[in-house]
Amino acid sequence: MTVLDILTYPDKFLKQKTVPIENIDGAFQEVIEKMASTMYAAPGIGLAAPQVGIGRSFLVYDIANQEDGHDLHVLVNPRIIEQAGEIISENEGCLSVPDFRADVKRAEQILVEAVDRDGNPLRFEAIGMRAVVIQHEMDHLDGTLFIDRISALKRQMYKRRVMKELKQR
Repeated sequence: MTVLDILTYPDKFLKQKTVPIENIDGAFQEVIEKMASTMYAAPGIGLAAPQVGIGRSFLVYDIANQEDGHDLHVLVNPRIIEQAGEIISENEGCLSVPDFRADVKRAEQILVEAVDRDGNPLRFEAIGMRAVVIQHEMDHLDGTLFIDRISALKRQMYKRRVMKELKQR
């Protein structure tokens, strides 16, 4: 299966808000498969459409242990309806923010509404790691990177490092 290019910071496309998916068809299913292949190859546990240059509101994730095989989830037009509690997502990382990890404050529990890859409505509660991954990927749909949720000092240090590396290329 084809692997897509993952956009990385400071690509401006990553800061754009997505638009809803209106048509779930065969072409969309192919895009989902390509995104899943890209996520697994990276390797990652989540990937949102903007990360591969698609300005649409959907994401894929799989937090299953690799030994247990794949457990791919697709959320189309997801929304967080409720959230509760607070958790520090320790050492959070992102395929679009390579070589950087940080602790990020997230909701511990979320109630999500979305549509699955076949157009069926979903409504479920996510807790802990699953909740963190969904919030992280949903941030991408709003043009937010996890570095936007850390201290200004840490963010500036990362941005300076990236700009220095880009100048050296």
